[in-house]
Amino acid sequence: MKQLEIDIISDVVCPWCVIGFSRLQKAIEQLGNQIDVKINWHPFELNPSMSDTGENLRAHLAKKYGTTLEGSIKARKMLTDLGQDVDFQFNYFDEMKMLNTHQCHQLLLWAKGSGKQTQLAMALFELFFTNKSEFTQEQLLEVVTVLRLNTKEAEHILQTNLFSQEVKRIENQWRQQGVEAVPAFIFNKQEILLGAQEVETFISVIHSLIQDKE
Repeated sequence: MKQLEIDIISDVVCPWCVIGFSRLQKAIEQLGNQIDVKINWHPFELNPSMSDTGENLRAHLAKKYGTTLEGSIKARKMLTDLGQDVDFQFNYFDEMKMLNTHQCHQLLLWAKGSGKQTQLAMALFELFFTNKSEFTQEQLLEVVTVLRLNTKEAEHILQTNLFSQEVKRIENQWRQQGVEAVPAFIFNKQEILLGAQEVETFISVIHSLIQDKE
């Protein structure tokens, strides 16, 4: 069995990030027992200056990218269909907000020590896209509790912003290395894929890496 380390740079309000990761998961499943995978999640805030109350998602996209209402409707339909292809449920709604994700990334850094980073990342994607929830402290702590992580530790992190500077440091590090958009997938510190690639593309890259090890 070949060892494979994958670094994922993403944000939990990025639909392409969860689609890309879900496709990666399918690729890993298809490769079965050929590989032993270690996944590390890294922060990338799409909107680091976003207020804690957030902003209407359609208004935000119109202001940032010039997205029209018609364009938004089409994009949401396309993303919902792509999500179904990888067993992820997008539940877009008119009042949906773009949210600040700084506290989410602090919790993800903390969860690395427990080996539950991926579980937490998926729970946060589902909280936002599937369950129509916001990243309030109450909601975040509920996710932590469900995953059987230390709720008191998580509460302390959220109240003190314990990992805030570390989140910013890591984000700056990736930007200095040329990562300007997410998702980004880095395989064994040597091969990078940008965007939500197809399952077959992930399989091809992984195959080439494990063959190099033979």
